[in-house]
Amino acid sequence: MPLCLPQVLAFDVFGTVVNWHSGIEREVRALRPDVDAGAFALAWRAGYQPAMQRVRSGESPWTLIDDLHRLILNQVLQQFGVTDLSEEQTRHLNKAWHRLDPWPDVVAGLTRLKSKHTICTLSNGNIALLTNMAKRAGLPWDCILSAEVFRAYKPDPAVYLGVAKIFDLPPEAVMLVAAHQNDLAAARACGLQTAYIERPAEFGSSKLKDVSPDPANTRHARNFLDLAEQLGC
Repeated sequence: MPLCLPQVLAFDVFGTVVNWHSGIEREVRALRPDVDAGAFALAWRAGYQPAMQRVRSGESPWTLIDDLHRLILNQVLQQFGVTDLSEEQTRHLNKAWHRLDPWPDVVAGLTRLKSKHTICTLSNGNIALLTNMAKRAGLPWDCILSAEVFRAYKPDPAVYLGVAKIFDLPPEAVMLVAAHQNDLAAARACGLQTAYIERPAEFGSSKLKDVSPDPANTRHARNFLDLAEQLGC
């Protein structure tokens, strides 16, 4: 375990900070009660990585997450037989990702962590999305960093190393906090410290995920309050 505490904590957002499944499920149900909202949320999210991979590979030009979400949404609406939404309704639904709720421990946990560390987002979400989300949910970020800043999507090393460069720090002075082991592994490969956060219900209460510790991570925490305790905040 590194001897030094990190100076900057960089947070993955979707799933780690906010509960995307329940948020999307709520918005879909409000708009179309006849649709299986939980399945719709999972299908929408399932298109996320393939869409970003098309950008990473150069098959598609640089595209903001808001726009990738809309491309995926168009396909998922067809998949679920929803063909009668107006353009205004579709645009509103696409912005549901801006209106996601944080997990219950998040605001208090971030506030404690902020007392001793610089805290920032490190999300594939675009800046407007992350800003609107923070404003609505009261997320006390010191700084909002996005793949948009680096014009590269995680797990591109440019994203992880970009945080260290922005704050003029060595990579080991930055800790990525995430609920996804693949994200953390990519950050470790760039020299960052890593903290895994347990979010067993990320994909809904009926599809609990494995949150077993990986000894390669610097920290393993139940939630943000537990991480704050471990870091002496």
